[in-house]
Amino acid sequence: MTAYLLFALLGAFSGLLAGLLGIGGGLIIVPVLLFLFPIIGLADSGHLVHIAIGTSLAAIVFSSISSVLAHHRHGGVMWSLFAKIVGSVVIGAILGSSIAHLLPGEILKKVFGVIEILIAIQMGVGRQPSAKRNLPGIIPLNIFGTGVGATASIMGMGGGALTTPFFLWCNVAARNAIATSAAIGLPTSAAGALGYVLTGWGQSGLPDWSFGYVYLPALIGIVIPSFIFAPIGAGLTQRLPAKTLKRIFSVVLAILGINMLVH
Repeated sequence: MTAYLLFALLGAFSGLLAGLLGIGGGLIIVPVLLFLFPIIGLADSGHLVHIAIGTSLAAIVFSSISSVLAHHRHGGVMWSLFAKIVGSVVIGAILGSSIAHLLPGEILKKVFGVIEILIAIQMGVGRQPSAKRNLPGIIPLNIFGTGVGATASIMGMGGGALTTPFFLWCNVAARNAIATSAAIGLPTSAAGALGYVLTGWGQSGLPDWSFGYVYLPALIGIVIPSFIFAPIGAGLTQRLPAKTLKRIFSVVLAILGINMLVH
């Protein structure tokens, strides 16, 4: 019961931040799960980092559904752009999960830490790239999509932290960039989660109630409160200084990233 309470608190916190700041849950879920797993008695058999990332991706699948539906209702998703890039992003996500499976947990942890620090720096600076060009052609767009999918799968996130700045740089309106990134994040996290299920299937040393590299008790505990608290966070965006909170949160991300590197 204590474990479920801890997972529920994590789900509430990540859902609140997702609604308030549009932050991908994996940046919080993965390092916090790695902190919680030993507390609830999960022994490290070399798979805990993979389990944390796989579980984060599976949680994002569920939590992003309502977000995508909301953006679609408001007409923000550029489905033509989605159609052009989604195939390569899905391929990249599957590729990323395969790469992650081959990496020892400690190396995967360091990779996560470095990327999280880079995202924290971009978020803390608070500058979006200036719109200097239009969207690239289909080949460079899909090269980018493959990289996004692979990185997102390795990080346990939907990839919006990568696609949104890119779309803004390519003269896509902020509303459309955010909405389309949210839509892309759903198949990205689904493909990545599936990859972690398949690559983890039959591995020795996994805890009970694991579905490949997805730990079902944590998934259930995170998903339900995140559904509840994401709309609350979205409702608070007009009342709280989101820009200031985002900069404070970037410091938290940097600390989490550094912790991943040194421990």
